[in-house]
Amino acid sequence: MNYLVRELSKNIIKKLQPNKVVLVLGARRVGKTFLVKEILEHINEPVLTLNGEDINVHDKLAIRSVENYKQILGSYKLLYIDEAQKIPEIGLKLKLMIDEIEGLRIIISGSSSFDIHKDAGEPLTGRKYSFNLFALSENEYNQIENSISKKDKIRERMIFGNYPELLHLPDREDKMDYLNEMVSSYLLKDILVYENIKNSQKIFNLLRLIAFQIGAEVSLQELGSHLGISKNTAEKYLDLLSKVFILHKVEGFSRNLRKEITKNSRWYFLDNGIRNAVIANFNPLESRNDIGSLWENYMISERLKYQEYHRLISNNYFWRTYEQQEIDWVEERDGSLFGYEFKWKEDKVKIPSQWKIAYPNASFEVINMENYNDWLT
Repeated sequence: MNYLVRELSKNIIKKLQPNKVVLVLGARRVGKTFLVKEILEHINEPVLTLNGEDINVHDKLAIRSVENYKQILGSYKLLYIDEAQKIPEIGLKLKLMIDEIEGLRIIISGSSSFDIHKDAGEPLTGRKYSFNLFALSENEYNQIENSISKKDKIRERMIFGNYPELLHLPDREDKMDYLNEMVSSYLLKDILVYENIKNSQKIFNLLRLIAFQIGAEVSLQELGSHLGISKNTAEKYLDLLSKVFILHKVEGFSRNLRKEITKNSRWYFLDNGIRNAVIANFNPLESRNDIGSLWENYMISERLKYQEYHRLISNNYFWRTYEQQEIDWVEERDGSLFGYEFKWKEDKVKIPSQWKIAYPNASFEVINMENYNDWLT
């Protein structure tokens, strides 16, 4: 059985310091619990493990007092709480532990960012380090793939995505069943519980609309009209979908030039497999008419992993003008602009003239099958 060392491991171990809290966040089934347990095994120190989905844990932590928490911890100096977002007022409870129990190290994991950041964000200011874990990355696959096998494998990943359990499902039908089960049973679990939303079909239909608009600007007004909900409700659902690590929002770039479009945003799935499950299309690339969208979505999700795991601080945008000149992906970092166009085939693409005029010092590069690995690793 293949086990890949996750890129976040070293960074998490480095930040697991006395009287600090490490937050590991990510979508369900991307391997958060497995990653943390592997890290704790390597640390080789007694650890107290609690599960936020266990109501008994809620009861134990309910009395917010130093004495109570010292009694729970006993001689343990390392605490791990899985699904921490399920525990009421978790941020205040962790703050009390960290501030009052000398030498305590805490690591928590959760499958949604809204509960943890809402409850833990402000109380833990200056006391925490946050990490986002995604499905497997291209760089992680390099541990078991060479340049020859990778070209075949990436074609498969553009269809089925990168969830770790797919590594152990060689059969195409099994992969399809796994992803369909993910969508029906796990995908919206956090968001439905958090918002107490009764009609999950509206959110699912919203995801389908987004899935067919990869690489295009999304109008909230049009989404609301299609779904029979208000513009504000559509915006709220999209925000929640980003906070449970299903979608990612990209805004338009502009330095206030009149010809640049910034009103609407673009939305991408953080995993191609989930996108294809939502639209019920697992056909191979040869028989699809959305290869360009699949490639663009895959490259963007992979680049987000690269930025997170390498702590690359960047503002990310797309760029388009009213004259239809555009660039798929723009990174603003270190005081410079970097433009990238995504092409499945090695097509020759000229730099947009208006981009060149407006931003003469910016770089421009086409990311295709021949050079994507260098860009992501």
